[in-house]
Amino acid sequence: MITPVGLRIPGDLSFDGWERAGRQLSRIIDSTAWCLGDWLVYGKHKYADRYLQAIQMADLDYQTLRNYAWVARRFELGRRRDGLSFQHHAEVASLVPAEQDHWLDEAERHGWSRNQLRRNVRAGRRGLAPTAATNAAVLPRVSVPSDRFERWQAAADRSSTDFGEWIVAALDRAAAQALRAEAAASPHSSAA
Repeated sequence: MITPVGLRIPGDLSFDGWERAGRQLSRIIDSTAWCLGDWLVYGKHKYADRYLQAIQMADLDYQTLRNYAWVARRFELGRRRDGLSFQHHAEVASLVPAEQDHWLDEAERHGWSRNQLRRNVRAGRRGLAPTAATNAAVLPRVSVPSDRFERWQAAADRSSTDFGEWIVAALDRAAAQALRAEAAASPHSSAA
């Protein structure tokens, strides 16, 4: 099924077979990052004088490999979590091992995506409680003109706020304003 340029998929592949193939491909991709990182760590240790030559001959991007190797060095094989992606590990690789384990435990327990893990680690650094995945909803994808997007992004940057958090805060302010206006206009509202 796998060729150097893509997949050769049989025309009679069932939905279950197609779904299973997707899961297997996802695991292969994720394990490839670990394997390449381990390969580079070994090569640098064992063949310090020649490993750059091997990387060039393999035609792999050096910076990407350096990132893979950095994460691989931060997590010995026994500390890697099968149920979490390489990217989950990369999100916490800069932390001390005890913090890495804590956040990876939380990601496993709550089924967090990599982005949810990132948001919760940032919240934890600011002293805020993590948001459980069960309490989270996904916003619909909205197309906006690029000039508006860039303006919003600049505002978030100026306030030193993560763009996603900035959007949520802006929506919270808009909702509060709309609800106050509705309550004030309602004939059933009473003065407190």
